[in-house]
Amino acid sequence: MSHALPAPLIPPAAEPAGAAGHGRWEGDGAQWRLVLGGDWQHGQIPAPPAGLPMSEGTLVSFDCSALAHWQPAFAATLWQALAPLARAGVTLDLDGLPKGLQPLLGLSLPQAEQAKPSTDAASEPAAEPEWRKTLVFVGELLGALGRLARGRSAMRLSDWLWQVEQTGPRSLPIVLLVSTLVGLIVAYMGAEQLQRFGAQSFIADLVTISVVREIAALVVGIVLAGRVGAAFAAQIGSMRAGEEIDALTTLGVDPVEHLVLPRMLALLVTGPLLTLCAGLAGLAVGGAVAVVLYDVPAAAYLATTREALTGEDLFVGLLKGSVYGALVALAGCRQGLNAGRSARAVGEATTAAVVQAIVWMVVAASTLTVIFQRLGI
Repeated sequence: MSHALPAPLIPPAAEPAGAAGHGRWEGDGAQWRLVLGGDWQHGQIPAPPAGLPMSEGTLVSFDCSALAHWQPAFAATLWQALAPLARAGVTLDLDGLPKGLQPLLGLSLPQAEQAKPSTDAASEPAAEPEWRKTLVFVGELLGALGRLARGRSAMRLSDWLWQVEQTGPRSLPIVLLVSTLVGLIVAYMGAEQLQRFGAQSFIADLVTISVVREIAALVVGIVLAGRVGAAFAAQIGSMRAGEEIDALTTLGVDPVEHLVLPRMLALLVTGPLLTLCAGLAGLAVGGAVAVVLYDVPAAAYLATTREALTGEDLFVGLLKGSVYGALVALAGCRQGLNAGRSARAVGEATTAAVVQAIVWMVVAASTLTVIFQRLGI
């Protein structure tokens, strides 16, 4: 007797994880919704149904909860489907779309003002507390540094080298000029006081310790805040106003990795190097003041300088130069990324970057000085 084979169990049809993008229209009357799902590397958006009124008073919203993945080409496909509706006066509520698409479509569709995208960068960042924006920015930067340490960062070496060249060699002339003048003032004023007690031989100690430990790094930080921090805020703020950062986000490029990380790492390198150059300039002009104006023998000045200059003093000065450079980069990039979308907002962000960098540096200088004094360094 023959036995029939049992029929195989067929599971209910389910959408595979990599299914092509699909969409459908739901609603009636003046309320409609476009539901999008699947993987939008390929796919077509269905034409609006005949029952959708192509006139003012009609509202179209979006549901992308089933959208697994989308590529930049999806923005063009969606724009082609929505542009006729926008021209006809239909109100488009873009809140249901992915965050990366909302600003792009909100600016490009003919009905951009009525669509009311949820990402109005000119108003939202202003409502968020300053401390919260700073913490979010620092967290994103730490995440980018972590990806760089694991070799998963999208930062390009050429971007970092370009920033090193812009922040280092191009800042050196003004750093040398300012540090020379400040060193001249410190040496002259200190020598005037020491001369009252016949202690001109201590000019070298005064200049060496003050310039190497404190003044050189602080001069570099202030110069970088005015020259580099303001430039960072203006550059990134202009990109924010010109929607370039939104375009990077839409294309899947992390603005922090692409814009902030190269600038931060560049100042971490050039900050201590500029501090070293500023310290040498301050020591040189201090020696000139002591030898020329106060008749201190050059050999004696050099010998006293070598005795006064210790490895701890050099370490403290270079560390402070690195910290001040990092603070300048943080202030400039943070203000630029959170700037508004107007020329006035970019100017305000530039001013705020300089002020914030200087305030942070003064706080850091006080804190580090107390810490090193407590540690006996």
